Amino acid sequence: MSKNNDTEEQQRIRRILDGRSDEYGYFVRTYSAQVLDFVSRMVSDAGDAEELAQDAFVRAFRALRQFDGRSSWLTWVLRIAYHTALNHLKRQRQQWLSIDDLPLADTPDDLSTDREERIQQLDAAIGRLPADEQLLLHLYYYDDRQLRDIAYIMDAEPGLLATRLHRIRKKLLLMLKD
Repeated sequence: MSKNNDTEEQQRIRRILDGRSDEYGYFVRTYSAQVLDFVSRMVSDAGDAEELAQDAFVRAFRALRQFDGRSSWLTWVLRIAYHTALNHLKRQRQQWLSIDDLPLADTPDDLSTDREERIQQLDAAIGRLPADEQLLLHLYYYDDRQLRDIAYIMDAEPGLLATRLHRIRKKLLLMLKD
């Protein structure tokens, strides 16, 4: 986001806090697709994802006075969406695949199959990861976000996330060898 957008958004926030709540529509229109996409990576049901994305915007509106501008508004609302979706998943008590549940291969399989098959295998393995691990991979590798931004969103330390990424890659390798 450009510095001009940051300044414009800060001005909008001030106007909202001064009572012009109609200005909040800008944030919903501008970022709703990104927030929905983000939540959809954590929650598989499309209806739940839409509801949780809307809930994140409502929570962000209610907490707008707490926005301090240390991150972009989008990063801030993604952090709210992350915690909203995580709480939803905890309530659902979904069971996720653990690395302890993976059988260990005696010998490494030949992973040198054709490229398309390897991509499909990797996509399937990623799909079996817990939602927070899938999200971490997506934010880091697909969205090309910096660890400090991801750490803010996920409320974790960048070093911890770097370690988690390393462990997730190892887990994926085991899953692909299975």
